Amino acid sequence: MKVFVTGVAGQLGFDVMNELIKRGHTAVGSDIADSVPSGFEYIKLDITDKAAVMKTMADIKPDAVIHPAGWTAVDAAEDEENRAKVFAVNAGGTRNIAEACKAVDCKMIFISTDYVFDGQGERPWQPDDKNYAPLSVYGKSKLEGELAVAETMDKYFIVRIAWAFGVNGKNFVKTMLNVGKKYPEVRVVNDQIGTPTYTFDLARLLVDMISADKYGYYHATNEGGYISWYDFTCEIFRQAGYTTRVIPVSTAEYGLSKAKRPFNSRLDKSKLLDNGFTPLPDWKDALARYLKQAEL
Repeated sequence: MKVFVTGVAGQLGFDVMNELIKRGHTAVGSDIADSVPSGFEYIKLDITDKAAVMKTMADIKPDAVIHPAGWTAVDAAEDEENRAKVFAVNAGGTRNIAEACKAVDCKMIFISTDYVFDGQGERPWQPDDKNYAPLSVYGKSKLEGELAVAETMDKYFIVRIAWAFGVNGKNFVKTMLNVGKKYPEVRVVNDQIGTPTYTFDLARLLVDMISADKYGYYHATNEGGYISWYDFTCEIFRQAGYTTRVIPVSTAEYGLSKAKRPFNSRLDKSKLLDNGFTPLPDWKDALARYLKQAEL
């Protein structure tokens, strides 16, 4: 199978490319950078350039597209000078990819986020929930991307994830380890609840999906139950052997963030099993493998 992957300079795109290659698929990667230091077959592409997207897809003629590329700087998205860019990438760029997929009649997986919901309550969000009310510019732009895919295509997967971490890029785990080295204690919020997603594990699931036709909306994080960022940090330090003290605080006490974060990022993943897909492993196991793989 020939698969086109966007955003290969990022955490998930990088892992998806490696998983495709490992399984013997033909993988073609893209990003906005001039090159990526990985030896991938690579095409520089600005997904906001519709003509370039259409031409690239017509030339490659993929059987499937996995589309994790996007603007992910959540706080920077709130700045007035960035808002148009955020929507151009996450909504407009995604529509361009979807229309190009439809033109060459291929499958598409779009990677979305828990931020499309309002983050209220304690009930886990179901993949087919439609009571959207995103709190941030980032969340609104990703919701527009979801709707663009659903309106344009029939053969699509929309996969929402949360709290992603992987070896190729910045993430919460790396940030906490760096902070934990410098300071005897750290303050971490304990009222935002969800589950981490190891991009190495997610990549396996996405490659499984492109071989199937169980289209629709899905949620995919690691297993192991719902936790807070405080819980996650405690386990990061425990596995890394840090003695740094972790102090739980509320989101209000922590302050700082420009963008509103969802308190409830619980994603129900049972639809994966219902449709024959293998869930991701426990998040503690994923963290242990990540720390070893990243040599952190």
